[in-house]
Amino acid sequence: MADSIALAGAPANDVATPPRTETTVYNDEIVKKFTIATMVWGIAGFAVGLLLALQMAFPALNFHEMFSFGRIRPLHTSAVIFAFGGNALFATSFFIVQRTTGARLWNDGLCTFIFWGYQAFILMAGLGYLFGVTQGKEYAEPEWYADLWLTIVWVAYLIVFLMTLARRKEPHIYVANWFFLAFIITVAVLHLCNNLAVPINLASWKSYPVWGGVQSAMIQWWYGHNAVGFFLTAGFLGIMYYFVPKRANRPIYSYRLSILHFWSLIFIYIWAGPHHLHYTALPDWAQTLGMTFSIMLWMPSWGGMINGIMTLSGAWHKLREDPVLRFMIISLAFYGMSTFEGPLMSIKSVNALSHYTDWTIGHVHSGALGWVAFISFGAVYHLVPVLWKRDGLYSNRLVDLHLWIATTGIVVYIAAMWVSGILQGWMWRSYDSLGFLQYSFVESVVAMHPMYLIRAFGGLLFVVGALIMAYNLWRTIQGKTAPTAATPNTYRTQGAAA
Repeated sequence: MADSIALAGAPANDVATPPRTETTVYNDEIVKKFTIATMVWGIAGFAVGLLLALQMAFPALNFHEMFSFGRIRPLHTSAVIFAFGGNALFATSFFIVQRTTGARLWNDGLCTFIFWGYQAFILMAGLGYLFGVTQGKEYAEPEWYADLWLTIVWVAYLIVFLMTLARRKEPHIYVANWFFLAFIITVAVLHLCNNLAVPINLASWKSYPVWGGVQSAMIQWWYGHNAVGFFLTAGFLGIMYYFVPKRANRPIYSYRLSILHFWSLIFIYIWAGPHHLHYTALPDWAQTLGMTFSIMLWMPSWGGMINGIMTLSGAWHKLREDPVLRFMIISLAFYGMSTFEGPLMSIKSVNALSHYTDWTIGHVHSGALGWVAFISFGAVYHLVPVLWKRDGLYSNRLVDLHLWIATTGIVVYIAAMWVSGILQGWMWRSYDSLGFLQYSFVESVVAMHPMYLIRAFGGLLFVVGALIMAYNLWRTIQGKTAPTAATPNTYRTQGAAA
């Protein structure tokens, strides 16, 4: 039977459909695997990020070429985005598509291949970064052999998702699946176009890129910004559109707004990439086009945020009772903040100050940690009791502790980077009365040191929170129950329902 709560976002006549009598046995084993991989790679990616933050404050920590900043920076980026975020998307999309269609995932063998194939890609890419075998672009993409392997895995993912939708028992496709499908298809197109390369020979790890010069920059940021737009936004909005209504036990605030949100976001986001290339060799019209669409993007983004938060209308008391739901709602607040700040930073006059500074780093992490990680944490906290058939989480108090430690860490981190970035921008453009630069670059680096220490502290708090989460989930999987608390565990029975 398809999930009645999640389908409350569908048209009213569909909500009234009586429950089906047949029972579908879902493939939850593959979801379990992806859920565990999400936490393993997440902790690894966060820990590497902490090391990077410490290297910025203490350069002596660049103790070996394999663990130097230049090699582990792309390792951290890819581990958090594609290993942690990617596994979270696989886990949740496979879980949600089954519940909202009433159909089992198509082809269990292909699902298993997708899991192990994706983990193999993560290892290929990670080892390539450490050994310096990459295409050397902005994101230091893996070489051709890893790109080819990922293409095969991703096509298998698309086939499984489409075939499961084709076998659905519900007449409507719930909006979360729209976002997942857009994410899967668009990421495939981005990956293929950006990573076009010709191997030196089939026995060599190295290749020649197809794109060069300003065309390479344009394609790179068409890919880079839409990786944010479709991998880190559309995919995770799919998570939000299922788990917020499910956890709140209420229908999505507005079905019409969700459809408007989807189509406007999909159309506008794809054009925003050139705002990363202001004041470069890219034609000015292309820069202006990117800026214009970035500013337009603010409206559909906030439409999605409002739709998620307003789902709690009439049920705000649940925020006091359920820390998992608080994770999800705080993630939406960070999503709203990031999607306001992004269009602001795309304006040329603002970008002249912010570009190449730590302000951009703060912006990226408010989205990556506040939006992507928090909505993933909330989803995983919900999934584990359901998948392992437990009455609830081991401890809601530990969830609450994780929430406050991680939130404090994010706020400390991004506040330090905002201060650092604006200070950098002003120091780099400050002139004396004779027209000479007032500060050298080294002086600006010295001025950043206190902020880098604060950033490292914020990162440490975030890693500690993730470790607390891992312990809580491990005890939940074991079937343990925390000592009796003064306040009852309101969602102790939540795990029994899908």
